[in-house]
Amino acid sequence: MARIHSLITVAAVVALAGCSAIGTDDPDPSASGGTVTLVTHDSFGLSDGLLDAFEERSGLTVEVVQQGDAGTLVNQLVLTKDAPLGDVVFGIDNSFASRAVDEGVVAPTTQPGAFEDALVPIDFGDVCINVDHTWFAEQGLAEPVTLEDLTEPEYKDLLVVPNAVTSSPGLSFLLATIGAFGEDGWQDYWAALKANGLKVADGWTDAYYTDFSGGGADGPRPIVLSYASSPPYTVPEGGTEPTTGALLDTCFRQTEYAGVLEGAANPTGAQEVLEFLLSDEVQDDIPVSMYMYPVSPSATLPEEWTEFAPLATDPFEISPEDISANREAWLAAWSETVIG
Repeated sequence: MARIHSLITVAAVVALAGCSAIGTDDPDPSASGGTVTLVTHDSFGLSDGLLDAFEERSGLTVEVVQQGDAGTLVNQLVLTKDAPLGDVVFGIDNSFASRAVDEGVVAPTTQPGAFEDALVPIDFGDVCINVDHTWFAEQGLAEPVTLEDLTEPEYKDLLVVPNAVTSSPGLSFLLATIGAFGEDGWQDYWAALKANGLKVADGWTDAYYTDFSGGGADGPRPIVLSYASSPPYTVPEGGTEPTTGALLDTCFRQTEYAGVLEGAANPTGAQEVLEFLLSDEVQDDIPVSMYMYPVSPSATLPEEWTEFAPLATDPFEISPEDISANREAWLAAWSETVIG
C-alpha cells in the first residue's frame, strides 16, 4: 500500500497553479473567452454566486455537464474521447484516474504534482462507513466499529453501499476491503456481507439519500457508505451534535482531480476553469458545497469539521500502479461475488 499524494505535493500544486500551462504548446489565443464546458459528476456544486463571479471576471460562459457518478463520468469520457463532451473535467478520482490517463482522455499538463502529468488534485477525503446514531440508540443496539463487525448477525439487513462498478465511493470501499483483507481474503469478506443482507445501490446519492435512515429520507438502513466529512451536515437545526458518525477504521483516502480534456475546443478557457478550481475562493467553498477537504493548506475549514469530520489516521490506500494493473479484474470478481 502506498500514499497517493502527500499534502506537501498537493500544496505545491496550489501554490504554482497560476504559473503552469496545459500541454507542451501555447494554447491558441483565439480560443480564449467564449464558452467552456465543464464535464463533471452529479455531486459537483459551488455556492451561489461563485461561478457567476468567475464568468463575469473571465468573460467566459461556463456550461456544466453532469454525467452521473465518477465511474460513469470516466466511462462516458472514454466512450466519447474522439468527440469530447467538453473542455475540462472535474471529479475523476484516484480509483479511476489511471484509466482516464491510459485511455488518453486528458491532455498533458506541466502543472507540478499532477497525477501522470495530466490530472491536477483539487480535493480529497475519506470514504468511510457511516452510521445513524439515532437509529442505534432507539434500537438499543451497539454500533459497529470495524469492517469485520459488518458481517455479524446483529447487523443483518442494515448496510447499503454504492455499486463498485459505477460509483467511485463504491470502488473506493472495494479498495478498502482489498487493503484490509488482501488478495486472498477480500472476496470471502464480500460474500459474508452479501450473506448478511448487504444492499447495493446504483450510486452514492441513492444509498445516502434514499436507503440510509440518517440521510433525510428516513430510509430503512442505518449503515451506509459515505464520507468522514458527512456527519457535520446532520447536525439538526438548533442542535449541537450530528445524528450520524463515521467509522474511521473503515476508510479509503480518495483524491479528486481536474484536467483539460484532450481535443478540447477551448483549451485556454479550460485552463482558466482549472485555475479557478484551485483558487482560494473555491478551495474555501469545497467543504461547504461538496463536503470534501480542499487541497490548499491555506483554505478555511468549517469550525465543526475539527470535532465532527476528522480524517482517518490510518486510511487504507492502494498505489495507482496496483489499481491500474488490477482494477478491471477486481471489479469483475466483485461483480461475480456480489451481484452474481
